[in-house]
Amino acid sequence: MTLRATSQENAVSLPEPAFHDARHHIKIFHGDCLELLAAIPASSIDLIFADPPYFLSNGGITCHAGRMVSVNKGDWDRSRGAAENHEFNTAWLAACQRVLKPDASIWVSGTSHVIHSVGFAMQQLGFKLLNDISWVKPNPPPNLSCRYFTHATETIIWAARDKKSRHKFNYKLMREIAGGKQMKSVWTIPPPEPWEKKFGKHPAQKPLALLERILLASSSEGDLVLDPFLGSGTTALAALRLSRRSFGIEADSISLDLTLRRICSDLVQVEISLSCAHFSVDPLADPMDRSNNSNMSDTPSAKLIRRERNYYFVGSLRREIIYSAPAESLEEAWTKFTLSSRSSSEVMFIIKTETEIYLKGGT
Repeated sequence: MTLRATSQENAVSLPEPAFHDARHHIKIFHGDCLELLAAIPASSIDLIFADPPYFLSNGGITCHAGRMVSVNKGDWDRSRGAAENHEFNTAWLAACQRVLKPDASIWVSGTSHVIHSVGFAMQQLGFKLLNDISWVKPNPPPNLSCRYFTHATETIIWAARDKKSRHKFNYKLMREIAGGKQMKSVWTIPPPEPWEKKFGKHPAQKPLALLERILLASSSEGDLVLDPFLGSGTTALAALRLSRRSFGIEADSISLDLTLRRICSDLVQVEISLSCAHFSVDPLADPMDRSNNSNMSDTPSAKLIRRERNYYFVGSLRREIIYSAPAESLEEAWTKFTLSSRSSSEVMFIIKTETEIYLKGGT
């Protein structure tokens, strides 16, 4: 028997997003994916990427940087048993199927702990299976027990909403990326680069290159991309860089904070120009030759002559500084802003800078 996602529109309305950028069409929600998916209009999403719990956090170990470490990620990744795990996978996949457009598709990543349940649930729900991608990770961590092959791959299932779907596939672009040949279903892509983790680490973070390839393969500019398990925000970041609209859901508050740091760092691009201040320390002519001063130290002493803290308010619609003020705290800066002529403007970001000017001593 084939299970079907309900087609009835749920009366539940979406709550206020934890983050919303109207200009770049980014909405990120904090909460349970099943509850929030039920509030999204049916047939409204062009593409879904999902990286669900792998149910790996059961006291196992792995090798990281040459050390034995626990694989426990958190309660959200703890197995409830095969039956309950499959019930959960079927529930969120059915919820995703309801919001997909008729010709839309979904990508789901996973290891052997979860991907077979995902594939079976997709068949039960009537998805059209398109490909199973083998993502090969170069230089994987060794298997410490020496009783298994080294785990070097993850599987990513690509499926269309149903058997009638005419899914989007940017074949020519993929062939171009593959050097003029048909792209194969085995992708060798390194794990996240160090710069991708500069705002914090997530135990299940996917490399930006992987998500960019997925979005380029099966969506177009302006399409709406959904990630129901947003994690560290890589899907939203890839969508931003590729001019796709994005909609993300994340239940874990720590992961949500990491996502916001990554997204905001890409959104905020501020150029600060410093005008040089010319100080005359010798107001009168001084013919003394200081070039061979034997008293000069290798580590020059310096005197702090100015310290300043400034707050810059960046507008929501036009990403430019609409107001700035020196202040000792954010509260003081906000008070100054509310009393200014720009107080009616909508603010997207507030940036704090601290400047210190030192006068070199001993000369």
